[in-house]
Amino acid sequence: MAVELRAEPRSPLPAGTGKAKTARNGGTAKPADDAARPSAPATPAKPPQPVAQPGADTGAEPRARRRHRRALSPLTLRILAVNVLALLLLMAGLLYLGQYQERLIQAELETLTTEARIFAGALGEGAVQPSYDEFNEPAQTMSFELARQMIRRLVETTDTRTRLFAPSGEVVADSRVLGGPKAQVQIEELPPLRDGNRLTELGIAVYDWVVNTVPGREHLPVYPGLGARSAEQFPDVKQALAGELVRSVWRVERPDGRMEMLLTVALPVQRYKQVLGAVYISRAGTEIDRAVRQQRLDILKLFGAVLGVTVLLSLYLASTIARPVRRLAEAADAVRHGHGREAEIPEFPHRHDEIGDLSVSLKAMTEALWARMDAIERFAADVAHEIKNPLTSMRSAVETVRRVKTDEQRERLLAIIHHDVQRLDRLISDISNASRLDAELSRAKAAPVDVGKLLGMLKDIQDATRSTPGDGGAPDSPRLELDLPAGADLTVAGLEGRLTQVFQNLLSNALSFSPPGGVVTFAARAEPGRVVVTCADQGPGIPEGKLAAIFDRFYSERPKTEAFGGHSGLGLSISKQIVEAHGGSIRAENLKAPDGTVTGALFTVDLPRG
Repeated sequence: MAVELRAEPRSPLPAGTGKAKTARNGGTAKPADDAARPSAPATPAKPPQPVAQPGADTGAEPRARRRHRRALSPLTLRILAVNVLALLLLMAGLLYLGQYQERLIQAELETLTTEARIFAGALGEGAVQPSYDEFNEPAQTMSFELARQMIRRLVETTDTRTRLFAPSGEVVADSRVLGGPKAQVQIEELPPLRDGNRLTELGIAVYDWVVNTVPGREHLPVYPGLGARSAEQFPDVKQALAGELVRSVWRVERPDGRMEMLLTVALPVQRYKQVLGAVYISRAGTEIDRAVRQQRLDILKLFGAVLGVTVLLSLYLASTIARPVRRLAEAADAVRHGHGREAEIPEFPHRHDEIGDLSVSLKAMTEALWARMDAIERFAADVAHEIKNPLTSMRSAVETVRRVKTDEQRERLLAIIHHDVQRLDRLISDISNASRLDAELSRAKAAPVDVGKLLGMLKDIQDATRSTPGDGGAPDSPRLELDLPAGADLTVAGLEGRLTQVFQNLLSNALSFSPPGGVVTFAARAEPGRVVVTCADQGPGIPEGKLAAIFDRFYSERPKTEAFGGHSGLGLSISKQIVEAHGGSIRAENLKAPDGTVTGALFTVDLPRG
C-alpha cells in the first residue's frame, strides 16, 4: 500500500527518565503536553502581513495619487484621439473636393466657349464691312468701332471680360474700357459687399487664408495679361489668330497675397474662314471658389455635429472601460497595501466582456493569494510542530543522561539522541525539497515524457536491486510487474524528473506494504487526451476514512515492522502537488475481493497529454 505509516512508540526509557508519549502523526514522538494538540495551532495566527521597507516601492504611491488627480485618464485620451483622428482623416478627404472642382471648371470653360462662339459669330456677321486690299481686290475687313459697340452690348448680361484683337495683335476692343481710343475709362470690379456678420467674415477670411496657404494652384501657369495690350503677351491669342480654339486656366497673384483662379477662352473671328481677329473672353473663378467653399462649409457643419457625437460616444466608451479598470486597480492597491482582508475586488456580473472577465480573474487571483498565504501559514505551523517533536525528545534524553547510573542506560539514551538527530536531518531535507517544489514547477518548461519508458526504467532498477532467497538467506522481496498496452502512445507533457519522483514514491510505499513474495503492478492506458497510470499492491490496504488524509502533509502510518521515524510523511503530499501542477489528479482506494475482504491498495494517477 502506498501510504506513509507511523511506527508505534519506542521502547520505554529507564524509570525516571521523563519519556515522551507518542502518537500517529508524522512518525514523530510528541511530548506529553503536546499529545492532545492538533497539527495546527488551536488559535490560528493572523496571516503574515507585508512590511513596507524603505525604498522598496518608490513608484506605487505616486502612481496611485496620480490616478485620483487625473480628470481624463490616458485611456480616455487615447480613445478620443483614435476616434477623432479617423474622423479628421475622413473630413480631410471630403474637403479636398478635387474632382468636384474640376467638374465646375470644365463646366465653366464650356460656358465661356459657348459665349465666345456667339460673340465671334456675331462679330463675323455684323461688324464686317467690304473693302479692298492692297492689290485693289475686294476683301472683308472688320469695323473696329462697330465691333466695340457690339461687344459692349453683348457683355452687358454677362460677368465676363471680352477683348477683341486685330490680326496685327493690337487690342481694338475691351469690355472693361468705355469710349474710343482717345477717351478711355477703365472699369474695375469691386469686391462684393459683406453681409455685416463678423463671424461669417472671419470664417471666410480664415478659409481664404487656409486655401492660399495650402499648396493647390502652384501647378497653374501665371496669368500674363495684367495690363498687357498686345497679343505677343497672350500665347492663347496668338494661337487663336492662327485659327485655333484655346481654353486655359490661370492663377492670378493679387498684391494682398491672395491667389485667384482665372478662366480664359480664345477664339478666332472668321468670315468665310478668313481670320478677321480674335475674341478673348476671361472670367474669374470666384463663383467656382464660392461653390467649393459653400460645399466645404456644409461638410464642416456636418463634421461639427458628427464630431460632437463622436466625442460623447468616445467618452461613454472610455468610461465603460477606464472607470472599472481604475476601480480594479484601486482595489488591487488596497489588497497590496491594506491590513487584513477587508479589501474587496469589485465585481461586474452584468458585464459579459473582457472587463467582467478581468474582475473575475482578479477576484480568483486574490482568493488564491489568500489561500496560498493560509497554506504557507499552515505549512510553517506544521513544520514547527514536526521539528519540535524530535527536539523535545532530544532535550528529554539530554536532561536524563546526567541522572543515569549505568553504561547501558547511557548508551540507550545516546542511541535515542542519534536517532532523533537523523530524524531531524531527514525532516529538514524533506521540508527543504517540498518548499522548493513550487518554485521549480513554476520555472521549468514542460517536455514530452513517455510514461511507458519511465515505468520500464523503474522496473529495470527494481529487478536489479530486488533481493531473493538465494542472496544470503534474505526473504523474497516483492517484485514489480508492468501491464502496458502494446503500441499505445503514453506520452504526456511534463517534467520527467518530477514524474519519476511520483512513481518512485508510489512504488516505495507499495513495496513497503506488500508481503514477502508479493506483486506490485503498474498499469497504464491511453484515453482521449489523457494517460491513466495505476499502482496496485497486495498489502493490508488503507484504513477506513483515511483515503483522503493520506495525502496530507506529515501524515504517516507505517507498518509496525518498520523502524520508527524513517519517513517524514511528505512523500504522498509532494506526489499530489506534482501531479496537480501537471494538471492531473491522484486518488487512492482499496482493492476488495468478492466477499468484501481488502486485498490491497490502488493508486490512480490521471495525467493530461498537455
